[in-house]
Order: sequence, then C-alpha cells, then structure tokens
Amino acid sequence: MGERDPGTVYVVEDDDAMRDALELLLRSSGLQVRAFASPLDFLADYRPVGPDCLVLDVRMPRLTGLQLQDRLIARGARIPVIFISGHGDIPMAVEAMRKGALDFLVKPFDDDALMRRVLDAIDEPDQGRRRRTSRGIRLRNLAALTDREREVLAHVLDGKTNRVVAKELSITAKTVEYHRARIMRKLRVNSAAELFRFCLDT
Repeated sequence: MGERDPGTVYVVEDDDAMRDALELLLRSSGLQVRAFASPLDFLADYRPVGPDCLVLDVRMPRLTGLQLQDRLIARGARIPVIFISGHGDIPMAVEAMRKGALDFLVKPFDDDALMRRVLDAIDEPDQGRRRRTSRGIRLRNLAALTDREREVLAHVLDGKTNRVVAKELSITAKTVEYHRARIMRKLRVNSAAELFRFCLDT
C-alpha cells in the first residue's frame, strides 16, 4: 500500500511580495506549495489529487476570491479554502464561511495562525476526529447563551453591524458590544471568523 499523498498548498495572491512571503513561509515548514498570481491561472492548472489546501486572497482584479470559491463549488471541488484579506469585511467573511471556507484571516495575520489552519486542512482524518470530539462541547456552550445573546448572535451571523443590530433589537450599540463580548467568551472564540466557523461546524 503506497504512502498517502502529502497534499499541496495552493496560494492565489496578486500581490507579488505577499505571494512570495506566503510561499517562503509554507515551504519552510516542509509543505509542497504552488503559487499563482491570478485565480484564472490557478483554475487552468488545478487538478484535485491529495488533501490539498487553498490560501486565497479576497480582492483581486478580473476574478475575486469569492468568485473563485463559487467556481470551485460549481466544479464540485472540495478543497479547503483559507481566505486572506486586507480588510475586516464582516459580510464578506460571513459569505465565505457559509460557502464552506475554513477560515478568514485579516492581514497582517499571525504566521502561526495561518500555519495551524493549513495543517488542519491537509490533515483531514485527524481534523474529522477533532470535529466529532468537540461537537458536544460546542453544543453545550451554545446552550449556555441567553435568549438575548442568541438574538444578537443571529444578527451578527447575518453580517450586520453593531449599530444595525442595536436598531433592530431596540437596544444601544454599547449593549450589543457587551453581548458580543459575552457570546465570544462563552463560545471560547477570539475573532469573528472563529465565531462563524464555530456556528457553521455545530
């Protein structure tokens, strides 16, 4: 029986300096890397083989990262996608995560955080076991939310700003911030992307 294909990390980033830095970081960890300056170049080349992973910029000319994600979904490609963005655009992150993205990291992001997500993505069997083990914990944490916290969470997952949530729930924006902080503490997440992933995985 042959060894399992170690997989390839694909990087699609139109900024030359960022693309080179990502490629160097990933290769220094012993990973196979293929980097592309445009989504169209990647689509022309990509053939699913092993437990691959895609590190994908959001804002690019001609074809955005979200549009590339749509094309991969249409192809039936199940490659895990980690989005990187120079802007903390919550609605964009919500859309990406709902379509199955593994994470949405805002530049400048921590190199270790990216490496952890990439290694999770290409280590699918272990990742599946961790998901099954932690599902019960996630459900218990969600059950610990109050009715008001669940209301706020539902609005946040729709990509609404604190101001919009406050208006729709007839509370102050400061109260929304308070509830969001409590929700993240109870669910043990540290960012909006982690919050979306937590809820989508549950």
